[in-house]
Formats: sequence, C-alpha cells, structure tokens
Amino acid sequence: MPEINAFEKISNAYYSLTAAEKKVADYVIIHQQESQYMSISELAEACGVAEATISRFARRLNYKGYNAFKLAVAHSTAGRSAGNPLSGQVLAEDGVSDVCQKLFTANVDAMEQTLSLLRPEDVTAAGDLLERADKVLCMGQGGSMVMAQEAAHLFSTAFGKYFAVTDSHMQAIAATQLGPRDVILYFSYSGATRDMVENCLLARERGAKVILVTRFPKSPGAALASVVLQCGANENPLQMGSVAARIAMIFVLDVLFSEVCRRDLPACRARRRQVADALSEKHL
Repeated sequence: MPEINAFEKISNAYYSLTAAEKKVADYVIIHQQESQYMSISELAEACGVAEATISRFARRLNYKGYNAFKLAVAHSTAGRSAGNPLSGQVLAEDGVSDVCQKLFTANVDAMEQTLSLLRPEDVTAAGDLLERADKVLCMGQGGSMVMAQEAAHLFSTAFGKYFAVTDSHMQAIAATQLGPRDVILYFSYSGATRDMVENCLLARERGAKVILVTRFPKSPGAALASVVLQCGANENPLQMGSVAARIAMIFVLDVLFSEVCRRDLPACRARRRQVADALSEKHL
C-alpha cells in the first residue's frame, strides 16, 4: 500500500489538531518547500509555538519524530524542483555543462551564505579557545566526521594538539577524560544528533569547552556549545551530506585555521616547514 502524502495526512487530521498544532499545519502547507530545510527550533519560531508542539504534531500524524516528518515532507515534494535529491537542482535532462554550472553555483552560494552568517566576534572567541587549549578533539557523526578528520589533519600541519576521534564509543570515553583547558571542535550540520548532545554534556561536566560548526544556531547542540560558528547551505533530507554543505563547513574551517595561525605566523611557518620536510621523504 503506497505511503500517504504528508500533506494529505495533515489535511485528514486537521480538525483533530489543537490550536497550536493547526498553526504548524498551516505554516507547513503554505511553506511546503521551505519547511523541509528548517530545524525544529526554526519551525517552532516561525509558527510561534514551542518545540514540544512540533514534536506532538509529528507524532499525531504517526511519524516517529520531527526528522521523520521532515523526510516525509521532502518525499511529498520530490516531484518539484526544491525536492530534488541532487545538490544544485541537477535534473535528468541536464547536460554535463549544465551540471557543472549548477553545482558551481550551488557551491559558491554556500560559501556566500556562510560569509554572511559568520560573525567575526565568534571566530575570535573560537580562536581564543583553540589557542589556549592543551588538547583539541575533533568530532562529528556520519558525514560530519569526515569534516572533523579534515580539521585534525589541517591543524596538525601547524600544531601538535589536535586529534580526530572517529568512533562514537571512543568519543564518549575521550570526553570523560577532558579538563577545563581542553576543547572539542564539533562538526554537525543539524546540531541535533544524539551522540553529539551526549558528548557535549560530558565535556561540559568536566569544564571543557565546545566549538560547534553547524547550520542551525538554535539547535540542541548549539545550546551546549561555548562558541557556535554558523555555516550556510540549505539541504533537504533527501540530500544527505551534500557537497555544498561540506564546502560551507570547509570554508569555516579554513577561516578558523587562518585565524589561529595568523596570531603567530613565524612560529606557524616554522612548524609547517618542519612538517613539509618530513613529508617530502614520503614522495618518490
């Protein structure tokens, strides 16, 4: 039996909803394309209701939670341009030149959005934490773990205190060993993964600081972070881990690395020269 369209479910259940839930239903129906990109906090704010109302609304429609509802909305709009599962709105009829141009535009847009969202004072605050830290653990889940590994690699070319922790169990173990002079550099597009929230709570209990790179500054993870660096790039649930979103995060990483390095460029150059000399022996 085919899955009922999300908007049909809303229509069928509309008159059984509470007044607050009807606000959510009205907003989602009017903003079908936009709502699939919104975090639970953003949707709650747009509708003028509590986040708990959004969760109840999703469960009333027989979805396990908000993320499942948002995925259903994406599936229900998949026949339209904004529901396209491919980044840059690539279509089946596009030629290679069209694909290249669309993806180029999407990636540039992601960087421009990030540039407009990054606040200099937040970059400075994050740089201060990293500069003073005894140890920096780079973490993420899923596709964001790739970004954490990239961060650890990049910073390790100039500093010796950055380490990627890739396994979720090892992340929890490492978080319990942190102290007040340690930092977690976390990458999470949604800012709302269970492991990330648990690890941030463990870090905070031990006085460690958290720098979070995310799209959503009002997410559960952002509420636990010491500093939030916001990246651009919208993606719907069908575009899991889009390249544009990663490019936005890489841009934030590049800004953060440059901010820390520029504070002592001579020492940074010397250390990177030593690393380059060591790595040169590995080339034929």
